[in-house]
Amino acid sequence: MKKSRHALTLFNTLSRTKELFVPLKKTVTLYNCGPTVYHDQHIGNFRTAISVDILKRTLKLFGFGVKHITNITDVGHLVNDSEDTGEDKMEVGARREGLTANQVARKYEKLYKEDIAALNIEPPFKWTRATQHIKEQIALVKKLERGGHTYRTLDGIYFDSSTFPDYGKLAGLKHVQLHAGIRVELGDKRSPSDFALWKFAAPGVSRQMEWDSPWGIGFPGWHIECSAMAMKYLGDTIDIHAGGIDLIPVHHTNEIAQAECATGKPFVNYWVHGAFVIEGEEKMSKSKGNVKTMTWIRDNGFSPLDYRYLTLQTHYRKELSVTIESLTAAKKAHKQIVDFVVNAPRGGKIIADKLAKFEDALADDLNAPRAAAVLWETLASAASDKEKRATILAFDTVLGLNLHRAKKQKLIVPATVKKLMHAREKARAAKDWAASDRLRDEILALGFEIKDTPEGQTIQSVI
Repeated sequence: MKKSRHALTLFNTLSRTKELFVPLKKTVTLYNCGPTVYHDQHIGNFRTAISVDILKRTLKLFGFGVKHITNITDVGHLVNDSEDTGEDKMEVGARREGLTANQVARKYEKLYKEDIAALNIEPPFKWTRATQHIKEQIALVKKLERGGHTYRTLDGIYFDSSTFPDYGKLAGLKHVQLHAGIRVELGDKRSPSDFALWKFAAPGVSRQMEWDSPWGIGFPGWHIECSAMAMKYLGDTIDIHAGGIDLIPVHHTNEIAQAECATGKPFVNYWVHGAFVIEGEEKMSKSKGNVKTMTWIRDNGFSPLDYRYLTLQTHYRKELSVTIESLTAAKKAHKQIVDFVVNAPRGGKIIADKLAKFEDALADDLNAPRAAAVLWETLASAASDKEKRATILAFDTVLGLNLHRAKKQKLIVPATVKKLMHAREKARAAKDWAASDRLRDEILALGFEIKDTPEGQTIQSVI
């Protein structure tokens, strides 16, 4: 393991403080919640994935090995995920697209992985599908049953949260008192905080995804998959579990309860959660109808790496506002960095004090905005272009903008802009300077700058 002079601190949701990161072993075990593959993912999900990537790259920079698992939820995530009711999202997706649930899952899993690659996010050690770990989930439910942590209702096997005194500790909630008779679909549960471990197949309801179990035909609850798969591949206690803040009060709270009741050990030592992507004042979500996907990013003329650069400008624990304006600024800045790296001479040495300052920023709870600011300080420094380039490439091992593969890009001028250029040429030939200036401004508004030379018009992108 590389010896690092840095002491990494992470904000641990469990303690609500920044803590010195001390892993169990030299190889850090890292789990993060991946997508429910019934639809394409919105850019908020990818912000979380980028934050996890920055975390993983920082750990490697500081000399740790990393064993990283990401799950693929392809069964069990119900529409009302906080109360274990409603239809399975995979069944919803299958009906929407006229495909089988498995076909929908594989379609959107493939799309997710393609977008992950386009964002230059390092893939995990292993992708784990819920449907491929039914045996492990059943085994975990049986273990909880033997320990007296479950009860049966008409619609499933439920976790009895009263058997876990620390229930709600991640969210900072006091244990919810039992209220008998709270109705759930097809049965009763004893407390609002109890949750389904295994759901029975509903009489008369046809499901595509069902399995036999000791309790009858059914399917796993949403929460059990993560505990089962994390412990299978990473051990009973793992170093870091990451995800979005929306998962804290229910999904991650329930993961802790079932895992720690099954093993009697702490499930996770460091919980790392990222904040929402917002549009205006609202969280981006499918239920609000304000979802933006990576397709939306591309359709508006931005690259996935433009979006990655934008996410670096806001600390992962703060809300990120994504607008055409913010993306345009990010694209312009990203292009400036790429242009410098492409054109600067090779072979320089890394500027030691800049690298140290960059690492200091990352060591302080992954402060990517501060780290990116060091990059701009480096560009503005008096060092040689060779040294600047070498240093920026060192930074990019964490920032992940894929700069070492950057190439000079051929300028693509849209047909609309070409038409305006032709009209401007005619205006200048006619000495209609007012029209020429107006057309130049129209071209500039579309992101291109016109310059007049003795040889004629030249054009360059300004974003």
